Amino acid sequence: MKEAVFIRQNKEKWKQYEESLHKASQQSPDVLADIYIDITNDLSFARSQYPASKITAYLNSLSSKLHQFIYQKKKEKFSRIITFWTHEIPEVMFHARKELLYSFLIFTTSILIGAFSAANDKDFVRVIMGDSYVDMTLQNIKNNDPMAVYKSMNEQIMFYGITINNISVSFKVFMAGIFTSLASGYLLLTNGIMLGSFQYFFFEHGLFWDSFLTLWIHGILEISALIVAGAAGLTMGNGWLFPKTYTRIESFVRGAKRGAKIVIGTIPIFIVAGFLESFVTRHTELPDYIRLSIILLSLYFVIAYYVIYPRMLGTAVRRSL
Repeated sequence: MKEAVFIRQNKEKWKQYEESLHKASQQSPDVLADIYIDITNDLSFARSQYPASKITAYLNSLSSKLHQFIYQKKKEKFSRIITFWTHEIPEVMFHARKELLYSFLIFTTSILIGAFSAANDKDFVRVIMGDSYVDMTLQNIKNNDPMAVYKSMNEQIMFYGITINNISVSFKVFMAGIFTSLASGYLLLTNGIMLGSFQYFFFEHGLFWDSFLTLWIHGILEISALIVAGAAGLTMGNGWLFPKTYTRIESFVRGAKRGAKIVIGTIPIFIVAGFLESFVTRHTELPDYIRLSIILLSLYFVIAYYVIYPRMLGTAVRRSL
């Protein structure tokens, strides 16, 4: 990249960073840390491409001033645990909002593919879910307890097993981003197809509403967290595919750090989802309004925490720069 192009693409951003440094005492430490990381990445690129340039000297001076302020004033507090969930995760989700949208679209499209395939091929559900699971569910339907699978295991054992498995799946979706975002997208696709065929199976037997109220008690949090993990994988994978002004390795490292923060943030959600699936979902005798209320509250939390709050926080940060 020509030096003039590099400067033109970034000069407004650097100007904003300079202004932030002038009022650094009023800025959030996490905002300053993100600015510092971005500046050092630009500096690394400039050093490799334009080692004797004035722009390299300028970026070096700016990064040195930021470093001095951050590490002289920085105090690690227990409150960092709180700010990680209240600020760091929403901030990184604001930057990954496009990846979150793409992850959501991939997953919802794959659900439709799974349902359409199950509707047009009566053996498709058996291919996806396995003969033993389908036969067991058919027997449960005959016994007038179609959701008996959620009652077949001890609550504590079920909780630990499901939670660990779900967290493991989410990290696999994230780590697949090492092989570019296409790999994470593929895992989202396969999981969505499975869900779509599973839901259509109950619809075909006239049990859509019952299965909906049962599955989505825990499914809203579980599936949403999986979609968020998909966004983490896409964030890391896009670092390989779209390095922009950075070297491919630098861009990948930036994406990996952001993606890791995102996927770590899903762990408490998977824990709550595992608790609901193990201790609440099994109670199919609960009134519909209670089960529907849990679903709607879970949906409200997901939209508020991963969409609305990050947008509010991102807008506030931009205004402060």
